[in-house]
This record gives sequence, structure tokens and C-alpha cells, in this order.
Amino acid sequence: MQIEMQIEIDLTKSVDENAGTYFNLAKKAKKKLTGAEKALKESQEKLATLQEQEEKYQQQEEVKQAKSDRKREWYEKFHWFTSSEGFLCIGGKDSTSNEIVIKKHMDKEDIVLHTDMAGSPFFVVKNGQEATDKTIQEAAQAVAVHSRAWKLGHTTADVFYVRPEQVTKEAKAGENLAKGSFMVYGKTQYHHPKLEYALGIVNDEVIGGPVDAIKSATKNYVIVFPGREKKSALAKKIKSKLKSGDLDDIIKFLPAGGSEVKK
Repeated sequence: MQIEMQIEIDLTKSVDENAGTYFNLAKKAKKKLTGAEKALKESQEKLATLQEQEEKYQQQEEVKQAKSDRKREWYEKFHWFTSSEGFLCIGGKDSTSNEIVIKKHMDKEDIVLHTDMAGSPFFVVKNGQEATDKTIQEAAQAVAVHSRAWKLGHTTADVFYVRPEQVTKEAKAGENLAKGSFMVYGKTQYHHPKLEYALGIVNDEVIGGPVDAIKSATKNYVIVFPGREKKSALAKKIKSKLKSGDLDDIIKFLPAGGSEVKK
């Protein structure tokens, strides 16, 4: 960058005085030039930062759009996960979805899980009679996590499992069953899972479920356990740790009640 100047000689001043005047003017011009160059460099850096932020924003919007365009699976309206052995496990979120899970989606080849505690979900392991005890243990953990035991801050819960034919809406004489409740007859087998859950990222999407099931699906995961932190604040921490994930999706997979991230 060059600056051109027209020089006028003041005949009332000596050569040295004229030289000194233009020397000072040159210093000021150089200072302005340095300032202009600095301002230009700062503007270029800010522009580069803004362009980078815009690209990142566009990428995030494209991911959101892809998610919104993705066809949701029928089971995504329930609590759900895929076990480490590949079995789909679904559970009710409330009394209405409990009814739907058992009445509409329970088949004779499945396994059904529940607790003795009121306010707990019914979970169904699809084709669960072909699964090993590992899948049943994972499903038992899901039941425990989504039961009142989590809200109460328990460390474990008692979860039983039965075959579909042992579950019925027919109550004993003189009794009425509330919506989302079912009678279970016959022998029950119990698991006593630890109350902890995991959330992870697979193909830029959030998944949640029993710890072993999520571990088998991704290395990018966090573990949560009962605590006092609210979902919204915890979701931000989890997103930061995972370095990915939509906050609404993270909140959707968190158990009801307070939680904390396991360090």
C-alpha cells in the first residue's frame, strides 16, 4: 500500500524546518497506514470467523433437517432400546402406552418385564424367548430406571419377568384394574439391576438405554445415575461431553426425575 504526497516548501522556513515538518507528516501517515493495516487484518479475521460459524450453523441445520425428514419407527413413541444381542425392547411411558405395549405389541414369543412398585412401566422384549439372560438383564435395568425407584434415588430395584400368557387384563373377583395395569399369574423370576443408564451417539443421533446395550453400540457415551440435577441443565453437560447431539433428543432419553453424570 502506497501513499502519495505533494510537497510544498515554506520559503519562510529553513531547509531543516521544512524537512522536520514533512518528517512529522510522514510519521503520522505511517501511523495511519499501520492502523489501517491492523484494522484490515482484524476485519479479515472476523470475516473468517463469521464464515466458519455460518458453515457450522448450516451443517447443524442440515443434520436437523435430515432428522426431521427421517421416517420415525413405530417403537420410537415408547421407551425403547436395542439390546447388545440385537433384540428390540419397548416399554410404556405412561398408563396409556403401557396398555398399547401389552395389548398391541406383546406376542407369544416375547418376554414381559415389570416391578412390584406402582407407577412402573411394562417392558416387552420382542422375540425375547430366543434371547439370553444378558438381554433380559438389560431390559430389567431399563424397567428399573423408568420406574419410581429412580425418582426416589434408589441404587437398585427388583424387576421380574414372565411369559406373555402370564399377563392378563382379567382381575380377580371383586377387583378392578386401572388403565395401564395388568394381572400377572404364575411363577416370576427376578433381576436386581443397578440404577444407571447410558446415552450415546450413533451416526450423529442420540440413543439411550441400559449401559451394556449402549456400550455395544458406540464408544461415545456417558453414564447417568439418580441425582438432583434437572434434565435441561444435565442435557447441556451431556451434549458437551458427547460433543454432539440435539438437546431435545438428549432430554427425551433421560429418565424422569433428577440425574447426574457418572465421572
